[in-house]
Amino acid sequence: MQSLKHVGRIKKTGRRCMVVFRSLPNDAFNCLIIQTESLEPDYHDQLVSLVESPAAQNANEFSEVLARGMFSDGSTMLPSLYVKGLLTKMPTDTIEMVPTMQSTIMLSDLNQLIAEQQGISVQDLAVKRDPKYNVEVQELAKISKLPADTEMLSDDLTRTTSASVNQTELSASASPEEAAKHYRSQADKLAKEAAKFRRLAEDLVPTKKKVAEKE
Repeated sequence: MQSLKHVGRIKKTGRRCMVVFRSLPNDAFNCLIIQTESLEPDYHDQLVSLVESPAAQNANEFSEVLARGMFSDGSTMLPSLYVKGLLTKMPTDTIEMVPTMQSTIMLSDLNQLIAEQQGISVQDLAVKRDPKYNVEVQELAKISKLPADTEMLSDDLTRTTSASVNQTELSASASPEEAAKHYRSQADKLAKEAAKFRRLAEDLVPTKKKVAEKE
């Protein structure tokens, strides 16, 4: 099954969402989402059609196509969603990206992988000033300063990364042999997870190959 970018769910509730901005200016560990299950049917269907379009799937951020897309009422999608209060700020480690029904990755992990592949910091992933987004940077700055929606946060924010979720507890009475076996097993699992996440990240944002300098 082909992967689908920009779609996810809130980890605690399982409610579907679309990720508009994977991170915010000066606020790399929060994102903006659209809670699709709370939308009116017309808006919901139009946004689903847009996110499935080639333009959206080729875009690095969903906001890029939302800034150009039009709702049937004639309004431009991104500023309309903002004005209507349909953009929700959430921590990146509470959002699961769901590129396929069989694969998930925390948005915080995905951002980290993309940053590593591009050779930049996570803080530098945020959308910079660009008039095509049709939302003023100062407006995004206001959103960045708003508190995240704490009602939908995970009960245990310390267990949101792939490593912590998959890790099982080791008994305090375990022998050195049992502990070594446990750690090897966890290392194997994490290696497989890391490889899977890197493939997902590569599908979403291919690594830019560096051109060798001419001698």
